[in-house]
Amino acid sequence: MSVKQQYPVNPDRNVPWNTLPDLPLDPEVWETISVYKQLAKAKEAIGKLQGRSIALPDPSVLITIITLQESRDSSAIENIFTTNDELFQAYTQSAKEPVKGPAKEVLYYREAMWEGINFIEKNQKFTREYFVNLYRIVKNTNDGIRPPVAKVYISKSGSLQSFQKETLYTPPRGEGIVEEKLDNLASFVNDDERYNIDPLLKMAMAHFQFEAIHPFRDGNGRVGRLFNIHLLIQKKVLDYPILYLSKFLIEQRQRYYDGLAGVSQRGDWQEWILFLLSALEHTAEFSYQLLNQLVEMKQDILEYIRQKTSIRNPDQLVDMIFSNPYTKVAHFVDNHIYAEKTARDYLNELTELGILEKKVIRGHHYYLNSELYRLIEEV
Repeated sequence: MSVKQQYPVNPDRNVPWNTLPDLPLDPEVWETISVYKQLAKAKEAIGKLQGRSIALPDPSVLITIITLQESRDSSAIENIFTTNDELFQAYTQSAKEPVKGPAKEVLYYREAMWEGINFIEKNQKFTREYFVNLYRIVKNTNDGIRPPVAKVYISKSGSLQSFQKETLYTPPRGEGIVEEKLDNLASFVNDDERYNIDPLLKMAMAHFQFEAIHPFRDGNGRVGRLFNIHLLIQKKVLDYPILYLSKFLIEQRQRYYDGLAGVSQRGDWQEWILFLLSALEHTAEFSYQLLNQLVEMKQDILEYIRQKTSIRNPDQLVDMIFSNPYTKVAHFVDNHIYAEKTARDYLNELTELGILEKKVIRGHHYYLNSELYRLIEEV
């Protein structure tokens, strides 16, 4: 692809890219008819999803499922694997039952998702502190931006640190360099008056820049994917974290890494932006379809319970069994919905009706919402 304006690329992938250009980009580098056509498609798909989510009386079901699946698949990109069973069972556990294994890493991502949303709601802008907070939660660590002496290399495995592998990219390194570039990135995304660029385009540019800066020893991929969602929420493109981007990025993993390399090695910003906009379009369409299926399923089960039982407060019961495929009696007691005996009786009644499936897992009693779980397994 030829561009009218030359983007200064990384001349030697084995040397830190300390000359990584600051944002904003010269429009000559990325502004094409193809980009604007794909931007229109992505905006239409996200607008439809946003409109549907606003109409929901309670979007918590979709938010829970999307954030947990996003957490799982974002972690899987980093080779941290867990099953839906492990993930949802871990999510139901109390603080007295510590989560172990890969599921713990996935729940750190989910915690970071909400920490970031709370941060931007409070501060109304992105800062160095925002990025460091997310990194510390995702990695369960107390350190921060990598020191100037830390040597990080991006290899074919998608991550770092070995001269034995072919180095694809070496991020900036040196006294104050990473901090300066991170501050420039924050300024770019925060200042919509000075940098008046569509939020979706700004997200695509900012995502590359963050990954190119690579400010932390590890976990940059997960923080960068959280940054995508938080930016769209901060820009009022979305009200809730209901874009399941990691699913698309897993399916198109090679294109994702090729796109990053295309910018750093050839200055191919158009291809990178087209890829991210396509990811947004397909992800929004997927979330919209999932949302509609959830609404229909939840309503059908509620109506069935009303017809077949005399259960008290069926709306609250259905809300609870849709908040997670795995429910426990304690959830109803802790949320002051039913007394323990009443909750157990109702859950057993729904089990007899075939709505729930009773399971004993590692000594704990769970009630599985089979239809909801089936839908999630198809995601």
